[in-house]
Amino acid sequence: MTVPMATADQRIKPLQAGPSSPTHPVTAGQPPVTIAYTEYVDLRSGVNYWRRQHQRAVERERWVALRHRHELAKAAAREAALAAEVEHLKGQVRDLRQRVFGTRSEQSHVLNPAASPPVERRRRGQQPGRPGHGRRLAPRLPERVETIGLSNPTCPACGVALSLMPGVDSHEVLEVEVRAYRRSIRRPRYRPSCRCGCMPGIVSAPPAPGLIPRGKLGISVWVELLIGKYLYGQPTNRLLRDWREQGLHIAQGTVTDGLQRIAPLFEPLAQAGLARLREHAHWHADETRWEVWTEIEGKLSHRWYLWVFQASDVVHFTLDPSRSSSVPCSVLAGVECGILSVDRYAAYGKYARGTRKNNEAGGDDGGCGDGGGVELSFCWAHVRRDFLRVANDHPALWRWGMDWAERIGQLYRLHGQRRRMFQAMGSATAGAAVRAATATAAQFAVLDGEVREAMRKMRQICDEELSEPDLAAAPRRALNNLVKYWQGLSLFLDHPWLDLDNNAAERALRPAVVARKNFYGSGSVWSAALAANMLSLVMTARAWQLPVRRWLSEYLQACAQAGGRPPDDLAPFIPWRMGEQRLAGLRRFGPPPATADAS
Repeated sequence: MTVPMATADQRIKPLQAGPSSPTHPVTAGQPPVTIAYTEYVDLRSGVNYWRRQHQRAVERERWVALRHRHELAKAAAREAALAAEVEHLKGQVRDLRQRVFGTRSEQSHVLNPAASPPVERRRRGQQPGRPGHGRRLAPRLPERVETIGLSNPTCPACGVALSLMPGVDSHEVLEVEVRAYRRSIRRPRYRPSCRCGCMPGIVSAPPAPGLIPRGKLGISVWVELLIGKYLYGQPTNRLLRDWREQGLHIAQGTVTDGLQRIAPLFEPLAQAGLARLREHAHWHADETRWEVWTEIEGKLSHRWYLWVFQASDVVHFTLDPSRSSSVPCSVLAGVECGILSVDRYAAYGKYARGTRKNNEAGGDDGGCGDGGGVELSFCWAHVRRDFLRVANDHPALWRWGMDWAERIGQLYRLHGQRRRMFQAMGSATAGAAVRAATATAAQFAVLDGEVREAMRKMRQICDEELSEPDLAAAPRRALNNLVKYWQGLSLFLDHPWLDLDNNAAERALRPAVVARKNFYGSGSVWSAALAANMLSLVMTARAWQLPVRRWLSEYLQACAQAGGRPPDDLAPFIPWRMGEQRLAGLRRFGPPPATADAS
């Protein structure tokens, strides 16, 4: 392309700057430069192009910086999340290490010895300077007198006989003798000598009463088996091996068949305990796993659940394949109101809501007021455990967790004093006791105010700490649980006789947990039912301070007298139906009565 030459009038001098002409200053001594108008237009267009390119570059740089800051923020957030996850996993490792290798105590000096000040602990056993209890005698045990005399009571020098003095040097040694023996029962046979014809040809005494017709094992064997298995958690095969060393050989199949045949004998007593349980208005409840090694249609595993419901004078166990709210609904069927002390398992909440809905639908509050229904009293020990776990899992939060544990401990102390005052007021009758109760009521009012103030401060501190935006996740979870269950945790304020925790149910489950660790559960449904019934009976007997071995021996003897069936009158064997004399007789320690059965 040919570019035409510029004419004179088309040339523009640099000093003639117009609105669209270049304004570059001319340096002194530098010759002026003259360009063509087309060149000038091209240069102006290039300026605008490069200005736009510069703007784009600046904008691109700005977006790159924004993206970089965004990526840095995302990376920082991810780093913080990973650090929190690492801290959480470290806490889990510390928690699992404590559970597997640590002590079971929840005391602060045990959980974190490095973070707690050294505490001078009292030495176990007899304390120096304190009077002891002396040697304990057992005058109620049967006595076997052994006399150890000199083989030759004479003087070794002259041979003169020694003179016997009044009195003896004596001391006692306690011994335990376990001995298996055979009871050979013989019934002489007779035949009539007269011709009356009113008797059969051969006459003998009736057979000895027995639990199992023509059974091989006596009542004492069944008592030891049942107590060893369900009270002390001893596996049956271990007990049989012990007896085998004493010369008593019993096959495992014989024991299993016998237990299955005597299991129905305990059902009436268990049902009487269940009826007694439903008459109460306060219960403790808990549950634990229990394996039942049998196949059930529709159930994929062998895991069942052992539930315990404890009132003031009766304990009831039940085994169920599920862990749902249907179990408390079945056990406490017909109960319209009351207080259930439990942990924070959701099935209890569903059961309690169901009782309130039933009362609302029926238009009756069951005489409880406030709409009726069962109220839940939650366990403060579980709340304290939350804070102890935070302190153990996160060393940086040790002091925070211990402060909350101390607040809960102070609440325990105040409530314990208030509860004792409340019980003292209820035990007053007349005269001086009433005057003492009046003074006790004033002290109770003071303690009641201190308990309520401690609860108010605790809730205030909880709300203040939850309002902090930088509160860590672990303490926030613990505080949220405290707020979530606050209504059930504060129920004891209006019921001073309530326990702050559910330890009663957990203690009742302890023999079952020991048994589960030793013999892994039950092998069939009938043996599972027998385990629940026997645990109910032995723990109820313990609640009444009855010697389980003597009580069980007398009951099985009565069943044998009834022909291997439960006796018609169960009152002598149900503690709340016994008379005072019967209770005192059972509580008096002594060997069980001699049995006269053969099976």
